[in-house]
Amino acid sequence: MAKTKASKKRSSKTNSKPAADWSQVARLLLTSRTIDEIEENELVQAGKVTYQFSAKGHELPQILLGQALDHPHDAATVYYRSRPFMLASGLTAQEAFAADMAKTGSPSEGRDVGVVYSMSRRDGALVLPSSGDVGAQYTPAAGWAQAITYYTNQLKDKAWNGAIAVALGGDGSVAANGFWAALTMATTLNLPMLFFIEDNGYGISVPKRYQTPGKNIAENLESFNNLYILEGSGTKPEEAFILVNQAVEYIRAGRGPCLLRVEVPRLTGHTFGEDQTAYKSGKQIKEELNRDPLKTLRDYLGDGFDWDTLADEVEKDVRAALETAEANPEPSPADAQKHLFFNGLAPEAPQIETAEIDFSTPAAQEGARVNFSEAVRTTIRVELKTNPKLMVFGEDVGPRGGVHRVTTDLQAEFGEARVFDTSLSEEGIMGRAVGLAIAGLRPLPEIQFRKYADPATEQINDTGWIRWRTAGKFAAPIVVRIPVGYSKKTGDPWHSVSGEAIYAHTLGWRVAYPSNAADAVGLLRTALREQDPTIFLEHRALYDTPQGRAPYPGDDYLLPYGQAAVTQEGSDLTVVSWGEMLHRCIEAAEPFGNAVEIIDLRTIIPWDKSTVLASVAKTGKCLVAHEDTRTGGFAGEIIASIADESFTNLDAPLRRVTTIDTPIPYNIPSMHAVIPSVEHIRNEMRNLLEW
Repeated sequence: MAKTKASKKRSSKTNSKPAADWSQVARLLLTSRTIDEIEENELVQAGKVTYQFSAKGHELPQILLGQALDHPHDAATVYYRSRPFMLASGLTAQEAFAADMAKTGSPSEGRDVGVVYSMSRRDGALVLPSSGDVGAQYTPAAGWAQAITYYTNQLKDKAWNGAIAVALGGDGSVAANGFWAALTMATTLNLPMLFFIEDNGYGISVPKRYQTPGKNIAENLESFNNLYILEGSGTKPEEAFILVNQAVEYIRAGRGPCLLRVEVPRLTGHTFGEDQTAYKSGKQIKEELNRDPLKTLRDYLGDGFDWDTLADEVEKDVRAALETAEANPEPSPADAQKHLFFNGLAPEAPQIETAEIDFSTPAAQEGARVNFSEAVRTTIRVELKTNPKLMVFGEDVGPRGGVHRVTTDLQAEFGEARVFDTSLSEEGIMGRAVGLAIAGLRPLPEIQFRKYADPATEQINDTGWIRWRTAGKFAAPIVVRIPVGYSKKTGDPWHSVSGEAIYAHTLGWRVAYPSNAADAVGLLRTALREQDPTIFLEHRALYDTPQGRAPYPGDDYLLPYGQAAVTQEGSDLTVVSWGEMLHRCIEAAEPFGNAVEIIDLRTIIPWDKSTVLASVAKTGKCLVAHEDTRTGGFAGEIIASIADESFTNLDAPLRRVTTIDTPIPYNIPSMHAVIPSVEHIRNEMRNLLEW
């Protein structure tokens, strides 16, 4: 029986079979099952597959869903048990084997776990790059769903009318942060999104009563406004077909999001080799085998369907695919580091032009000096006018103009579709940005403070890997603005974190940390026009203070990443810094005249090693100063590089001045005792100059 939100039960019986391509459903189910069994019985034993996830029991509703997603702009996010859906969407058996054997010719070209998929559109939906993290698939799907509404309502692109986004997940994933973040987004924004929950009763070995009170997420969500609820069997062919198509048709009609919960058995362990008898009784295992969709579909099709001939054909085809996949070359170890950043090759998604950027326009040197915050706001305004696909969003960025007032009046000028507030969920902000970016839009989210980005760590990490783990086939050129550091008025542990070193080894992200308004303009505009995800750090103490001000450099000014600025030339000591700390270094160096050379790094990833090494070769001494903590701070990377590559040029020990390894205190005198003072920096400079 199928169940709707109104709790009305209806029979799924009809006088004739629904108009599904049951022959193709049977072929795909047999293909998926045959791949699983060959892997389990042969390839794992031979050591050719090292990490095997079976989809046995989940196949039928996934295949029916794959067949229903026939719109050119449908998209889905999947998880590790979604291979039947992938096959229904156009993945070949050869690619499936190649993926699990870590071969070339697979979605990741051997870089990622074999069941972590991505795929541009073929026979069905585009499949966004999936994650190895449970629950991380939901918010990118919500982002794609919001992209559908943006293309149709804002850009008036009729080709997107009727498209939907789908997130597939197991019942265990509904306890994850990402599920609830996406659910909030979909229901508050009335997004065309399907939550497709495959309930097999377990998260690895943990029963669903620990994931969901009452063990049924569909029943629990019946009170949710603006969410259509369907649930029923995922192993009864006719019922599953009706449920899937009812859900898809409901969303395509523009009526809002839907959650479809289908009950399926997981016929094997979580991964191959796991003993289910440790947590399932023999009776339960037998009952699940009786619900095997291979059996129920065969019974449903009846004696008139030549199942045995089809099974023989599938076995032959799958064996041929295996033979071809085994002949695929191994990935070249020399290529393992390729595709971490844009290398001039356009991805399959997003399908956007990748024109070369012209950095030849010089910065205007005349005119009134502008505040750092005003420079950022003006840059965003210019880019919003230039690029109709640019979207600005985050908590409080709309009518209020952001808690730091950087986005003041932008919503009034460009409208709520382009500058909008979000729910209080950093996971939702960043995951949404991924879906929007892969759909070809240009997201510019704001995270209010560096510490507040922590709930989005999973999405931030996953985003940086997208280009790499899809071998350049997908990319998500997001630019996320994050205010950092102490403020002139006060500090505290929660709002004053600098923490750039964390992002320095968050792979695949570029990191900017400008010290003045002009650099902020050039670096932000470049980030919004280039093709790599960028973390743009804005120091709070520079927003409206004299140190951060500079003449506005112009609406066409662009500044390349990895190009430091020598802000003061000197002969005897190199000082490297960035952000607000740079200005303390400039003040600290005043008594020493032209003895101190000061370098503003401007970007952390990439950082301008050549300029630093050239300066050290000239001065023979180096001091690195930053607001991040000492242990694990980025000064350590710079110092290590100098020691590796310029040791023979050194005339004194390499030194660093950093914040003490402690959180920033709320008490102002204590804050100043923790953050390096001008006097402290000056003493370190003097010590090195006198060495």
